[in-house]
Amino acid sequence: MDLNRRNFTLASLTALSALALNPVQAAGPPVNRRIVLAARPVGMPTKDDFKLETLPVPVPQDGQVLLQTRFLSLDPYMRGRMNAGKSYADRVELGDVMVGGTVSQVTRSNNAAFEVGDLVTAYAGWQDYALSDGSDLTKLDPRIVPSSYALGVLGMPGLTAYVGLLDIGQPKPGDTVVLAAATGAVGSVVGQIAKLKGCRVVGIAGAKEKCAYAVDVLGYDACVSHYDDDLAAQLATACPDGVDVYFENVGGSSWEAVMPLLNNFARVPICGLISQYNLTELPSGPDRMSLLQGLILQRSLKMQGFIVSNYRDRIPAFIGDMSNWLAAGKIKYREDIVDGLENAPQAFLGLFSGQNFGKLVVKVS
Repeated sequence: MDLNRRNFTLASLTALSALALNPVQAAGPPVNRRIVLAARPVGMPTKDDFKLETLPVPVPQDGQVLLQTRFLSLDPYMRGRMNAGKSYADRVELGDVMVGGTVSQVTRSNNAAFEVGDLVTAYAGWQDYALSDGSDLTKLDPRIVPSSYALGVLGMPGLTAYVGLLDIGQPKPGDTVVLAAATGAVGSVVGQIAKLKGCRVVGIAGAKEKCAYAVDVLGYDACVSHYDDDLAAQLATACPDGVDVYFENVGGSSWEAVMPLLNNFARVPICGLISQYNLTELPSGPDRMSLLQGLILQRSLKMQGFIVSNYRDRIPAFIGDMSNWLAAGKIKYREDIVDGLENAPQAFLGLFSGQNFGKLVVKVS
């Protein structure tokens, strides 16, 4: 079974992740490198908004375990956590470690539920080591390789794609499904699930090679580039019967091209708006709110935002379906792996310029 970076056979999956790997032991006494928020970005983040610190490795107390980070997930939602304003989750305070999901290994344990060597999913953030009382950890199934998949197709992005498309988008055979960020960690899974459900799938991506990948590898029926001036015309040609489901990841020009094509009773799951995350004021141009409200009324549109953490009850079904699809080779998945914690800030900035391809993961140790 080809999963792009590696081959593996998936027999069963009982938790939201995967695998065992050999730890890499660094020479000399270990230290805890951590990347903290040094300043709140104004507009696009820069490397100056982050600071690399070196501290002693923390010591676990009774009931705690010491975790060493193996893989760190980098995701667009982290941009919102850097702001001072209120959101659906707590912000990162200045001087605090940047948040992030991790695959970590237990290196010391004062908790009977965990043994040294256990691999777990955690929320340890952008650092080499972290302490946990175990309440926020999930042990990984050691039969699944690679463990980084626990941060992507078998983790939060995969679950996001699954519930956003199936629960809110409710695709039916013959529907036309359009998705922005079509080759990203979430979008690439959305499109392939839609194909499995018998839909016509049209992606919107940036670079031409991403559009080619969407069609030639992921199996989409068409893909258009949001860099093209005639995006709206290309999308209309690719969707001759209109759009029944639009999975929104981006906003901006992609949404403007899709909106006139929405059919009666179309569904619009709103997962993210990455084109707007770095705006410091509302975009210029005409106010389209009245147009949108009119379309919602006239065409009986359903638009719903969602936060994946509210769908934990769907994890068992997601795990069952996704594990079967992966085992059968029906889902292809690509990772963009960056080596070294120190490279996390620059890699993160690439999320907003279209540099990465697939799921962005930092190999920390």
